[in-house]
Amino acid sequence: MPFAQIFLIEGRSDEQKRAVIEKVTDALVEAVGAPRENVRVWIQEVPKTQWGIAGKTAQELGR
Repeated sequence: MPFAQIFLIEGRSDEQKRAVIEKVTDALVEAVGAPRENVRVWIQEVPKTQWGIAGKTAQELGR
């Protein structure tokens, strides 16, 4: 059972997250031949204050 864990900075819409789940599922089905019903995708949203880029938080960088 393929399991994909994806970390995103908070702020994506439900529609965007659904698209990520769909496309990652499609990619795993195609790449490894997994049955679609066995693919699991977990999106974990990270607050902008807890995501660091080049020594600053994403919030400080206006992301």
